[in-house]
Amino acid sequence: MEPLTDLAQSAAKIYGNPLSLAGQNPFAQRLSAGYDLLHRLGKDYIKPEFGLRTVDVDGIDVAIHERIEINKPFCELRRFKRFSDDSATLDKLKVQPAVLIVAPLSGHYATLLRDTVKAMLKDHKVYITDWKNARLIPLSEGKFHLDDYINYVQEFIRHLQGRYGNCHVMSVCQPTVPVLAAVSLMASRGETTPLSMVMMGGPIDARKSPTAVNNLAMSKSHEWFEHNVIYRVPTNFAGAGRRVYPGFLQHSGFVAMNPSNHAKSHYDYFRDMIKGDDASTEAHRKFYDEYNAVLDMDADYYLDTIKVVFQDFSLVNGTWDVKGVDGKIERVRPQDITTTGLFSVEGELDDISGSGQTEAVHSICSGVVAAEQKHLEVKGAGHYGIFSGSRWRDIVYPEVKAFILSHQRAADKLASPTARAKPAVKPAAKKPVAKVAVKKVARKK
Repeated sequence: MEPLTDLAQSAAKIYGNPLSLAGQNPFAQRLSAGYDLLHRLGKDYIKPEFGLRTVDVDGIDVAIHERIEINKPFCELRRFKRFSDDSATLDKLKVQPAVLIVAPLSGHYATLLRDTVKAMLKDHKVYITDWKNARLIPLSEGKFHLDDYINYVQEFIRHLQGRYGNCHVMSVCQPTVPVLAAVSLMASRGETTPLSMVMMGGPIDARKSPTAVNNLAMSKSHEWFEHNVIYRVPTNFAGAGRRVYPGFLQHSGFVAMNPSNHAKSHYDYFRDMIKGDDASTEAHRKFYDEYNAVLDMDADYYLDTIKVVFQDFSLVNGTWDVKGVDGKIERVRPQDITTTGLFSVEGELDDISGSGQTEAVHSICSGVVAAEQKHLEVKGAGHYGIFSGSRWRDIVYPEVKAFILSHQRAADKLASPTARAKPAVKPAAKKPVAKVAVKKVARKK
């Protein structure tokens, strides 16, 4: 469709220019709007930028420098480094909690969480997983399975722990399952686990309140998905020959969930262009530039996810085995998590992860005491409303911030020199027997 969309874009500009002969046509505005809409419906959308340059921290503008902390074949760990020349603000930034945001690998880019990152930057050191487009990854980099996703998450957690002592993890939608698996495996090995986990709108137990997404995955066989939605990357991309679930098919699925809403939105855009309503048309472009930008997913990862999460329910059934980077197979045991706070968030009107699917995390993480667990259902919120928009900023974020801060303060208190100090034992200088007794007690300790 590329030649057609390029032609439509040219025609939109010709009819939209009042100085051209075509632009003087009485129907020029309508024709320009129609061609512009055709161009936007068929064009290829590139990966958007986060575009976060500054953030307001208690009235002070803090500069943001976005950089790649770790570059893996299928993912970049992206850091939003904050800078300020205000000494008081700088001191405040240094002691704020470090948070790893695990973005979904389910069609859209990590920039879909732009609003999430922007809010978190006010009070946290923020890192995010920025998953790469599989069509651009050469076959020489090997395959990518759900197990590899889990291993990536563990590596990123350890990286933050090495830098800051420990960290907090936030997962949105699809990654709630592999993040829980990653932390469970760390707990089973006796490794230090994150101070808290925030899980938002994810299919921990997809059997509860199944949505259209769940029903599709459960009603079709594993072979059906492999034969009907998996394709090879064509030769004009770096990942030529790689088996993927193409982004354009995923986008068709997104639109098919609410076709009338999208049709109305595009018709309103057409009318706004005719009326010259620049503010409304720009808002439409901004939303759909993000919504229409999709990536290809590696076929092995996609098929693993369908089977493990939506067909076998391996996590909640306790039958999930994961291969580590050393080739060792380990069983995922969420009940082994004991020192990590657990906060689940759901939207009342979520049509992707149904009611109760995320809350199910509390029942399978039986090792976390009740006082360290919390659940929030956001009234009137859909799937995107719990991590983007006014409900995220006004309702969800304050709760997330308070939960993370409480666990950070508790950890800082335990790590303080005063808390670590042991009472001194004063040996009796004039009683050799007492000295020996004290030494024996010390050896027993």
